[in-house]
Amino acid sequence: MKIDGKADSLELFNLKSRHTRVFHLSWFAFFACFFAWFGIAPLMPVIRDEFSLTKDQIGNIMIASVSATVFMRILMGWLCDRIGPRITYSALLVGGSVPVMCIGLSYDYHSFLFFRLLIGAIGGSFVITQYHTSVFYSARCVGTANATSAGWGNLGGGVTQMVMPLVFSLVVAAGVSEFWGWRISMLVVGVFCAVLGAVYYFFTTDTPLGNFKELRALGKIPEKSSASGGFIKAVKDKRVWILFCVYGACFGIELTMNNIAALYFRDYFELGLQEAGIVAGLFGVMNLFARSLGGFVGDRAGSRYGLQGRVVWLGAALLLEGAALIVFSRMVALPAALVCLIFFSLFVQMAEGATFSVVPFVNPGAVGSVAGIVGAGGNAGAVIAGFLFKGGMAWPDALMVLGALALGVGAMSFLLRFPDHAQEPKMMPELGASWLKGG
Repeated sequence: MKIDGKADSLELFNLKSRHTRVFHLSWFAFFACFFAWFGIAPLMPVIRDEFSLTKDQIGNIMIASVSATVFMRILMGWLCDRIGPRITYSALLVGGSVPVMCIGLSYDYHSFLFFRLLIGAIGGSFVITQYHTSVFYSARCVGTANATSAGWGNLGGGVTQMVMPLVFSLVVAAGVSEFWGWRISMLVVGVFCAVLGAVYYFFTTDTPLGNFKELRALGKIPEKSSASGGFIKAVKDKRVWILFCVYGACFGIELTMNNIAALYFRDYFELGLQEAGIVAGLFGVMNLFARSLGGFVGDRAGSRYGLQGRVVWLGAALLLEGAALIVFSRMVALPAALVCLIFFSLFVQMAEGATFSVVPFVNPGAVGSVAGIVGAGGNAGAVIAGFLFKGGMAWPDALMVLGALALGVGAMSFLLRFPDHAQEPKMMPELGASWLKGG
């Protein structure tokens, strides 16, 4: 059954369905982008030695890697509302592949910092993924669809921690120097992103009923100019900014962990490059189910208790995340640290899924703008967190501060309020079932 052209369940194996194709291509595109975005992170011990990087310079690189994404996520949301997710995603994949391939041209700290900043733009892919699934799935499962597509995409951050050190080792074992090893690895990742951009363009549509261009020609959706009004309304809604902070306290911290995890376990637990990458990868691999679980619980809470049920679950997940991170930061034995890391990973990713089980209901007429601003909050949080790791504070203490901040934001999240009549999001109320039957 379809609701205004949207599916009310996830059919993962029905590849003839537009909904299923969009779902799988959107999460896989985000996976590739996330892999490209953080593909360099597990190789930082090698790059640190090559460029003789200081702790302060590593902190600057961490901040640069997430800074550009703040702007790009807002831009991507606005573009989705104007020109649709299909063209937006394809352009980002192709354009974003250029700095991924070109980072191999780095010859010192400053050139590496420049390309790391540019690569951060590809992190805007998250907003397009969330927009696309929000348009294709109804309120009955939109939280689960959003969380699963984002979670499987975020899995790229865990897989790259495990795969890139292995790829690097294989390249070096084949007789290539370390100097060229990490450069060749990133070149391959960039080429793959460019190819995927073409695939996305030809095998997806903007909505269940077709592309924006054709639907506008039929007068079925508003003109491009209406997107600006929706963006202004999103900016003025205080709930958007509460969710901005919420996402900074969950996804922002996840991004930070993706950047520091390999170095953290190498420096504080004296693990080798591959071992540190595997341990750090455990954190990201939890996205295979943890974020989906957060969205699923959000949908169930929403079905039973309304939108405020989703809010209560979101607050609870954030509080558990903050507590788990504080405990992890105090661990000095590797086995105990691994257990705490798994628990922290579970809660931080469930909080992310819970966040985007709420987002489609804030301003259904401007879901792209809302998703863009909230998504940017994740990177803003990572930028702020980055400053804790570039100063004189020990990294375990910096993690404890982040845990305390997550607790505070978790308490703030309970301030979210929705009207009693707010129900299923109508991203495109013009796309009614009557036109679907007629077209």
